[in-house]
Amino acid sequence: MGDTLEEPWWETPFGTGVSPGKNNFAVIFLLLKNFSFDPSDDEAIEMSSDNRTATHHDSDSKPPVTKKRKQPTECFLSQPEEKQESAVKAKRRKKKKISDILEKSTPKPGVPADLQNLLSQHFGENRSVIEIEELKLSDSCFLPANDLTHSFSSYLKEICPKWAKLRKNHKEKKSVVMLVICSSALRSLELIKSMTAFKGDCRVLKLFAKHIKIKEQMNMLEKGVFHIGVGTPGRVKALVEQDGLCLNSTKYMILDWNWRDQKLRRMMDIPEIKKETIDLLERSIIKLCREGSVKLGLF
Repeated sequence: MGDTLEEPWWETPFGTGVSPGKNNFAVIFLLLKNFSFDPSDDEAIEMSSDNRTATHHDSDSKPPVTKKRKQPTECFLSQPEEKQESAVKAKRRKKKKISDILEKSTPKPGVPADLQNLLSQHFGENRSVIEIEELKLSDSCFLPANDLTHSFSSYLKEICPKWAKLRKNHKEKKSVVMLVICSSALRSLELIKSMTAFKGDCRVLKLFAKHIKIKEQMNMLEKGVFHIGVGTPGRVKALVEQDGLCLNSTKYMILDWNWRDQKLRRMMDIPEIKKETIDLLERSIIKLCREGSVKLGLF
């Protein structure tokens, strides 16, 4: 307020005679003038606000949501692979269990056409047409096949009704009248036991490699007369190659065609036995069959 009563109280030290409204504007002007305003502050504020919004958006669009979405997709992709692996394992198991299929199938007796097809399939890729024709056998080369109702003795009696005469007339060494080919030594022993009713007092020679050396078998063939030889194709082929066994006096060759082992395999289902049997047939038996001196039988 003024020092004296004559001075008006609304007047300010800035000057006299100024209206109150103008003084207010002057005060505001001075305040704004004293306040230092930097335009870069607005930019900083805007930048900070932008950063806040950006961080806000970043926080909203952070990868946890995408990670959570990726995890189930990865699990989803891994599931069919496991299914495929399990399917492959199941297929492999099915391939290994061939015996299951053979158990369900009804047994069919072997016929001469089966042997003919086996020979043509084996030689078809490596032989010419003329050579394959030379390996073919006519129906007259075969004995009646087993219809799965015969025992071994009854089958031999049917195909060899004159066996007693043939046995008496056979006096040559290093040879047999009848040759029986099977898949193993144990099967050979079984067949020898099962032909007791047929063989009578004729001599039977074991022609397999188990516990018997080839030299012992060659010595026995040189010193004695044997009527029947029972063994595996590998040992019989080795004896023929080493001149320990001569097939000129052989009249019958019987293949143990229909018998199956514990794995339900026939002798021609075993690769080694199949190869050795075909080699034996090709080496000498087919030629003798075509000449008419040897007859083939499928038991």
